Amino acid sequence: QVQLVESGGGLVQPGGSLRLSCAASGNIFGRYVVCWYRQAPGNQRELVAAITRGGIRNYADSVKGRFTISTDNAKNTVYLEMNSLKPEDTAVYYCNANQGISKMYWGQGTQVTVSS
Repeated sequence: QVQLVESGGGLVQPGGSLRLSCAASGNIFGRYVVCWYRQAPGNQRELVAAITRGGIRNYADSVKGRFTISTDNAKNTVYLEMNSLKPEDTAVYYCNANQGISKMYWGQGTQVTVSS
């Protein structure tokens, strides 16, 4: 069982930055794919960024060049650095660790609101 706790959300103006954190209950890096998803009101949950078990990073086209996913293995924490934020980035952001569809763990989510 993996427990994930997100933090770092909040209200930010367009063009601003935020860093989200996701603390895992154990050492998941190299064993799980670690992802950030988001869900805006009325929309489906979408994949934002991921790190594979081999350390390859992937991003949704909508955030490429603006968001960066990274890990601190010593702290069992994954980060999402978000720059040049836009109103359309407003959503609840979720941390996910998985070994495929049959074994998925989710955090509780953290709200990000981009508004002037």
